[in-house]
Amino acid sequence: MAETKREIERKYEADDETELPDLTRARGVSAVLDRGVAELDAVYYDTPGLRLAADSLTLRRRTGGEDAGWHLKFPVATGIRDEIRAPLSDTLPRSLAGLLRSRVHDEPVVPVVRLRSSRDVRHLVDGDGTLLAEVSVDTVRAERLGEGGGATASWKEIEVELADDADPALLDTVEKRLRKAGIHPSASPSKLARALEETMPEDAVPARPEQPAEDTAGARVLAYVREQIDAIVTLDPAVRRDLPDSLHKMRVATRRLRSAFKTYRKVLDRTVTDPVGEELKWLAGELGVARDQEVLHARLRGRLDELPPTLLLGPVHARLRIWDVSRGVDARRTALAALDSGRYLALLKTLDALLADPPLRKDARKAPAPVLARAVLKDYDRLADRVEQALALPAGHDRDIAMHQARKTAKRVRYAADAATPTLGKPAKRFAKRIKTVQTLLGDHQDSVVAREALRTLAIQAHAAGETAFTWGLLHGREEAAGAAGERAFPDAWKRASAPKPRAALAR
Repeated sequence: MAETKREIERKYEADDETELPDLTRARGVSAVLDRGVAELDAVYYDTPGLRLAADSLTLRRRTGGEDAGWHLKFPVATGIRDEIRAPLSDTLPRSLAGLLRSRVHDEPVVPVVRLRSSRDVRHLVDGDGTLLAEVSVDTVRAERLGEGGGATASWKEIEVELADDADPALLDTVEKRLRKAGIHPSASPSKLARALEETMPEDAVPARPEQPAEDTAGARVLAYVREQIDAIVTLDPAVRRDLPDSLHKMRVATRRLRSAFKTYRKVLDRTVTDPVGEELKWLAGELGVARDQEVLHARLRGRLDELPPTLLLGPVHARLRIWDVSRGVDARRTALAALDSGRYLALLKTLDALLADPPLRKDARKAPAPVLARAVLKDYDRLADRVEQALALPAGHDRDIAMHQARKTAKRVRYAADAATPTLGKPAKRFAKRIKTVQTLLGDHQDSVVAREALRTLAIQAHAAGETAFTWGLLHGREEAAGAAGERAFPDAWKRASAPKPRAALAR
């Protein structure tokens, strides 16, 4: 069973002459307790091409100390990582292997570095004896493993790790004392990064720094495409860990990427991107089951919370909870099955290949502003046509469908404007904001349509169980009223969003 720990720490350079200053002079620290020396032996794993290290991930198997076992660390922010731990075993635990899949694909992870450290540990505590931070002075010996291995390096460093629930400001006060003693922050973000750098084989060719991209439409579109692909890869383990909003963000990244392929088809060859877009549509659909359930449940629960107790007839909260749990479990299972599938793995490899050899068309070599502006405006024209069609229909099922189609098109226009904003600047940003207002209104309308269907189902289930369906019927009526109000407000909202005219707004 894996467990997660938020690790907040800072590293400092040290040598054989370095001595820790009196840290009881740091505000809040009452005592420094000597906890002795621990001998740690850790083997770090990565792909032969160091794909994990490239994304600042570390995977190790460590013996010695109080936390022996497998550790997988994900960067959160500077000096902050989430460490996921699994019990010590001879092979990589499945719980960790799944979290690596979006990065390593089906490549094996192999030992790349061995670090043996003598860790001299001290605890900083307050007046009540509560642990505030752990300070360790590490003497490290690194050995490169695998093909071309054998190189070694050694160094000394100081690590200050914040205790659980301690105030992060403590790290600043401790650092102030260290700096006054001539101890400065480490140039390396981690032991592994330093070990890889200092044990690099002499005949290895260092990766060339990325050259500034030529200022073309192709370069701008590819930068946006890369951003969305990186988001998918990064969010994959977050979805597996069920982190808040991760599933929604990953689904949005798949949609943004698919929209970019459609919008910028004059830049990227659609004969290559269309099949990829279909796979992204499949993935978004699999993820969407869980996300749609999250949104729907939150809406229905909110509607119940708005009612006075006198109108809550029957076990409505319990029924909603049972309904949500039964659907939610299946939805999450669907999402995880998709991420574990061979189809998803093939999609990840295809996206890598697309970045390695992008299918650029003639317009990709042109100046970016005119190409991107034309693409955004073409999508806007499609949106205007769909809005006109929806407004021409009478209220009812057909208009609901037409408004939903307009919503999806509005989302595509907004994504297109977002992608063009680095090129077109404030006009594109303001345009995206106006379109988002339209998208939000249409989204609220569609949510009311979906909520009505769910409320009807809940009413049927309540009736079949011998419960009154009064509350569900009341909420159904309120959702009908909300949908009608949205339809009445939509024409004016569209008029405001489409003025000034987009062509004038996006003109350069």
